[in-house]
Amino acid sequence: MRFAYLYLMKDAPDRVRAVAPEHADYWHGLALRGYLGGPFMDRSGGLITFEIGDESEAARLVGDDPFVQEDMIEEYWLKEWVPEPD
Repeated sequence: MRFAYLYLMKDAPDRVRAVAPEHADYWHGLALRGYLGGPFMDRSGGLITFEIGDESEAARLVGDDPFVQEDMIEEYWLKEWVPEPD
């Protein structure tokens, strides 16, 4: 299953800068199949896509995200995503 995790940050740029390396290390360290992610150009949030067995596993990964743990996310969506083939 492929998931899309879209998140919007709270207005706390100094805190975001401080935690962003931990957030990136967390997601890269998971070595998830099909991982693709990064921030929006204006740093107001980001988008991560990845493959994992089921929605409960995906929700657990999002819940352990350092941005979520540090209460820096204003709002997020986790949805199963079915991209169209080329």
